[in-house]
Formats: sequence, C-alpha cells, structure tokens
Amino acid sequence: MIVVRPIALAAAIAASAFPVAPGAHAAARTEPAPVAKVETGWLVGRDEGGTSAFYNIPYAAPPVGELRWRAPRPPARWAGRRDARTPGPSCPQQTPGGGRPNLGGVTGGTDEDCLQVTVFAPRRARKAPVMVWIHGGSHRTGAGWVTSGGAFARDGVILVGVNYRLGPLGTFVHPALLAEAKPGEPVGNYGLMDQIAALKWVRRNIAAFGGDPDNVTLFGESAGGMSVQFLMAQPQTRGLFQRAIVESGAGWFRHQGLEEKAAQGVEMIRAVGLENATAAQLRALPADELIAKACCEFAPFEDGRLVKETPTQAFAAGRVPDVPLIIGWNSGEGVLMSPSRPYMSATVTPEIRAAYPEEAAAGEMVLARANFADRFMGAPARWVAAQAAGGKPSWLYYFTYVATRFRPRPTAWHADEIDFVFDEFDPWTSPDKISAEDRAKATQVHSCWVAFAKTGVPACAGGPAWPTYDPASDRLLEIGRENRVVSGVRKPQFDAQERLVLPGLLASH
Repeated sequence: MIVVRPIALAAAIAASAFPVAPGAHAAARTEPAPVAKVETGWLVGRDEGGTSAFYNIPYAAPPVGELRWRAPRPPARWAGRRDARTPGPSCPQQTPGGGRPNLGGVTGGTDEDCLQVTVFAPRRARKAPVMVWIHGGSHRTGAGWVTSGGAFARDGVILVGVNYRLGPLGTFVHPALLAEAKPGEPVGNYGLMDQIAALKWVRRNIAAFGGDPDNVTLFGESAGGMSVQFLMAQPQTRGLFQRAIVESGAGWFRHQGLEEKAAQGVEMIRAVGLENATAAQLRALPADELIAKACCEFAPFEDGRLVKETPTQAFAAGRVPDVPLIIGWNSGEGVLMSPSRPYMSATVTPEIRAAYPEEAAAGEMVLARANFADRFMGAPARWVAAQAAGGKPSWLYYFTYVATRFRPRPTAWHADEIDFVFDEFDPWTSPDKISAEDRAKATQVHSCWVAFAKTGVPACAGGPAWPTYDPASDRLLEIGRENRVVSGVRKPQFDAQERLVLPGLLASH
C-alpha cells in the first residue's frame, strides 16, 4: 500500500518541463507527496492529478563497466528517501537533438545506468490489478516512462513502465564475450534478461504500491509485443503474469542463432575500428559510438541457453503459459515498409500474387506493402490467437480508427493505437488537434484494456461484446469509428501466408 505523508516538493519540480497532466504541478505543491517502501529503500514520488507517480526506481544494478553485457544484477540499497519525482535516464539510443523526440518518444538524457521502472498508482490502492508495459521502438529506441500511465491509475490499475537495454547494448554477441562466458551462461539477450528481472521485481515489490502480485497483465507494442511473446516462451517467467496483450507484435519469428549474431557482432566492432577485440576492449568502448555503428536487428534470438526456441515454435507446441490473451494489429502496418526498402517485394512469389489480385492490380508497391503487413502482422496475429484459443480464451482485434488530425489518411498506422489504449495523447500533439470523437474513442479503447486487467475479459464501454477467438468462426473486434464484430478479415490472404511462410519457421534448426 502507498503511504502518504507530507513532504515538501522542490521548486524545481514545479517548474519541470517534463509533460504531465494539466494542473499536475499545481496539485503537487498542495497535495502530500506519496511515499513507498520497496526492498531497497524508501521512495518519494509525486502527485499527478490525484494519482501517484514514482519515477527512476532501480530494479537492477547499473549495467556499466564490468557489468556491461552481463545478466542484470540486484540493485543496491540506499539510505534515507530516494527522490522518485522525475524520470531517470533512458537507455542509450540515437536522438535527433534540438528537443525533438525520436521514434520512441525520447528527446535525450540517455545513460547506460538506465535499468529502472516507473510506477503509476491510484492513491490508497489495495490489491489493485497491475499492468506491466514493455515499450516498442524496434529494440533501438524508447523508454518505459514516455507514455504516462496516469489514466490507468485513475481507473484503478497500477501501470509499471519498464526500461530495458536497447540496440547493441541489449542484443549483442561477440567471440570475446562467448569465450569468457561460463558453460550454459545466457549470452546476448540482455534486454530480454532485463525484462525478466523487471517482472521479478514487480512480483517482489508491487504490493508496496498497493498492487496485487497475483494479478499482473503483461503488455507491449511492436518490439514490446514481440518481447511479450518471447517472455511467454521462457519457462522462468511462469507465474510472473496472469494475462498478456500483444499490440502489433508480429507472431512469426525466424530462427537466429549464436553463430549469426556473433558474425554481426564482429562486423559491428570492426566498424568502430577494432579487430580481434578483447572483452575488456569491448566494455571500454563509448556507448554512443556503439549505438552510432549499430547494424542489423536487435530482437531476442535463440542463444540456446536462455532462449531455446522461437515463440512461434513454443506456441505451436503448447509450451507457453495458458493465460488469457489479447492480440491484434493495425490496418496500416504496411507503412513500416518504406519505399526505400523495395527488396521486400522479393517475397511476393507467384502464389502470393495469386492471393492478392486487387493489390496486384493497384501496383507493385501496393502489393508489396499488403504482403508485408499480412506476413509480419495480420496473419501471425490470427495464428497466435488460434493457438492460444484452446485453453483460456484469446481475443483478436483489428484497429482501423484514424485520428481526426490524420484524416483523410485511410488507415491506422503502426503504433497509432497507443494513444487510445493509454487514453493519453502524446505531449507533442496540440490539444486543438484532438477532437471530441478522438477523446471518446480513447475512453472506449482504454476501457477494454482496463476491464481485461481487472477481470480477464475485455468488456468495452459502449459495446458490442468482443467475442472470444475461435478459428472456426474467425471473428474479431474491429476497433474503428464504430466498433463491430467481423468474421473472416483477409482470410484468403492470411491462409496463403500461413500455408507458404509458417512451415519453414516451425522447422527445427
């Protein structure tokens, strides 16, 4: 439970440029500051519109120096009361400068000492449901504090945002690091290890904020949604969450092993001017230089130690926890395939072309984008929902709502649903650009996620009832200007993708 006691707030906090809900600074000057005691010491948070926010809470030791590219270690205890009123550093990533955000919403202030969580909680919460948010950003950008959980706290749910190592600091293999690793010691998947450590921290500490450690919903978007699936596939996460949500997080994963990732690591280090580098030399490299030279992708992979199979293989074999699951995608996911990446059209085989007659008639780029969106988002989401439907229920959604400021754009782009899930529009959007219709839709979508966290059923305000997924009826909830239950969305295309792509991904390696 959060303990509330009067503690004077510094004038600097009241003048902070960090975006909070309107009026939150004024409230912080008059409301008593919330405090909480976790396993490592006391925290002093801040009042944000009648809810409590605690920033920059360490869940692991700083992964710096000798701890770079190692599994997270426990955080140190502190004396007195730790100031948790402002966000800590984001994990190292490239930002455009000039106060502008990158694609993960981060403007600057990065540091390797970044393994922290942010907690948004209702005041005087007791056994409140908990949601743990894994942010997206291609495993390269973002931070757990960027999206405010204030609306969740207002509606009786504790929201925990997680920072985790990104880019080559989060996913990296090199022969020198492999040589020093102990037999069987996990290597390479450091960002995933961080997420597991954060979930364990929540299990041990969330009661200090009034949360129920036995009622945790794990959710994430894009890279965060991919991470949710990898976390579901890891035996050591059993019991750490009771529900899961995957937003635009793919669902089919190709095999990547240590050999492939080590070759990429050698290439990356060669780009910074090192040949035959030692582990000590690697750990001495400046983080910003590593980030600048980063190549390849940084999703979790099969190191054979921590990650022994892809989530696709785990779902197919039934080796994931039987928990209620929401999964879905947006109507404009093809935006992720930019015109500068025409190589994606190489995946358009004659069989795929035959399944997409309308797109083929509209042009090669239209066809390539549709194939990309279905191959990487839509068809995998449907398949995962089907795999999960045999036990506790799953729910499938298709997000098509286009915010007023983006019209007449015809589709909802990747990540567009986040503002609506959190009922919190990003601080770079002028309030006059957000319509009453947008706000009403955000209230409704947010209510679905809140209901799921509280009851395990996504009952959305205003209906219609969201049916559980059954492959036989293939029904989902289209979240658009008017929500509606639809059957067989893109069924011929998804069937073709499943028939042509999935077998190769399920084959053993």
